[in-house]
Amino acid sequence: MDTMVTYRYYRQASRITIFAHIFGVIAMILMLVWLLHYREGVDLDSYDPDKIFNVHPLLMFLGVIFLSGEALMAYKTVRGERQVQKSVHFLLHLAAIILGIVGLHATFKYHDRSNLRDMYSFHSWIGIGTFCLYILQWIIGLCMYMLPYTRIETRSVNLPWHISGGRAIFCMTIVAALTGLMQKSTSLQLPFLYGESLLINFLAIFILLFGVAVDISVVLARYA
Repeated sequence: MDTMVTYRYYRQASRITIFAHIFGVIAMILMLVWLLHYREGVDLDSYDPDKIFNVHPLLMFLGVIFLSGEALMAYKTVRGERQVQKSVHFLLHLAAIILGIVGLHATFKYHDRSNLRDMYSFHSWIGIGTFCLYILQWIIGLCMYMLPYTRIETRSVNLPWHISGGRAIFCMTIVAALTGLMQKSTSLQLPFLYGESLLINFLAIFILLFGVAVDISVVLARYA
């Protein structure tokens, strides 16, 4: 009688994960250089509306992009106890939401100080929509996978939707960031090949590379 042998193959995602971290760190450095050197700093309580606005891109990137990407990779590419993985994944997303709330508050405060209308651009539409979906995804994940009341069968059936939804929302955060940078660069009317213009372009490129690397790293997860 033939015996069927099942092999479990682990795809090497560790190198992709390393590149994701490199791209993320470079993007953060470029973000800080842009805001501190070219945009005169970050201060939520400043009398200068521009300094208040600068809190927005910094915290939105740090929260719903960088920490969100780290949360995805922590759950799929780091070996550890499943409960520890879930807890780290959950807490990183929670930190991202807190930073995102402060970041959104900054942009509304900036609009109020500058007498600008709220929610007038495509970036603002996709940004607020994505953040609402982000919070909804986190709440559903909390109720279904962190609290001990959901049946195992229900968790198993909904897990592919949770994973796919998380990846889709992460991609939407990248789109929101890129449209925001494009909108800001256009509003500043920077000369072509000007230093700040080039820096914003490279910042956008590394944010995009970070998003792509995170998604590939999650798909080719080394540890299931």
